[in-house]
Amino acid sequence: MKIICVCGARPNFMKIAPIMREFDKCSEIESLLVHTGQHYDEKMSDLFFNELGIPEPDINLGVGSGSHAVQTAEVMKRFEPVVQDFKPDYVLVVGDVNSTIACGLVAVKLGVKLIHVEAGLRSGDRSMPEEINRVLTDSISDLLFVTEQSGIDNLKKEGIPAEKVHFVGNVMIDTLLANREKAEQSAVLNDLGVQPKGYGVITLHRPSNVDNRDDFRKIIEAFREIEKDMPLIFPIHPRTRKNIKEMGFADVISECGNIRLIDPVGYLDFMKLISNAAIVITDSGGIQEETTILQVPCMTLRENTERPVTVAEGTNRLVHIDTSDILENYNQLKADNFNVSGKIPKYWDGKAAERIAGILSGAPVYV
Repeated sequence: MKIICVCGARPNFMKIAPIMREFDKCSEIESLLVHTGQHYDEKMSDLFFNELGIPEPDINLGVGSGSHAVQTAEVMKRFEPVVQDFKPDYVLVVGDVNSTIACGLVAVKLGVKLIHVEAGLRSGDRSMPEEINRVLTDSISDLLFVTEQSGIDNLKKEGIPAEKVHFVGNVMIDTLLANREKAEQSAVLNDLGVQPKGYGVITLHRPSNVDNRDDFRKIIEAFREIEKDMPLIFPIHPRTRKNIKEMGFADVISECGNIRLIDPVGYLDFMKLISNAAIVITDSGGIQEETTILQVPCMTLRENTERPVTVAEGTNRLVHIDTSDILENYNQLKADNFNVSGKIPKYWDGKAAERIAGILSGAPVYV
């Protein structure tokens, strides 16, 4: 069985790593790894590949950044000849980035079956580009591997036949659990001069938060209060940094001695940072999942989430983009000494990729 595995942006790397590892063990599967190069920071891409033990991509399409239309079109143009040359039985895509839908469209138009890992997630917000990518990719996929019960429910509502859908768990959690010990060896806390549970971590990158000046101001006002209690470590996305400067917030943040903007860090350093944080404040999808496993309180600055299990069972809470609501939620967590109790969702046990390989090779493994 020949499978092309696709990764494109940084969130994909953590998802593809355990899948490649399991495919390498499986004599029935011959895989080809294609990196679309959608993520523009190649230095960070290389770091993630090295840290996670992902084999060097067989092919790097080198697409780079661009508008959604330009990027999607460029991936399709460069991916089509790869599929024509390799003649795979399946193309496997992960997550919800532009590379996911672009490579999915190329596959099905060439008559190749499509596998979507992390299928069925829905925020219900069609203004999110990722939501469009998710819905469209699921609608053309032949095999859909789901991380949580909501995914099964959503796909059923959308008329996807049940025989295409498999509840396997979360490959991103496979990566976290496999690298947890290694991450604990990171010296990042010493480098930053912070103590375990004595700081918070911030990540913000969604256009709805950082491209809207009024909403971004409300968020920063909340941070100005929280930083009076503890250092806030902010590995900052390049677009977020640019907006802080252009919107006139740079002076506001520089006046706050405890908000520390740092460059993006590698996976192991980041895992060390969030696993030892008192609190994580984010708008990321994956971090909602990681904090649930790490049992770290997470405030997600969004009106919705495509990962509802992290709220229903995990340690995540959705917070309105409003200074007072951010501070109210923060103060509730502070009053409880940032102690949270959450369950580990079903099949988030480090064996999701093993289940995927088992289903594809005809020997399903459910343990």
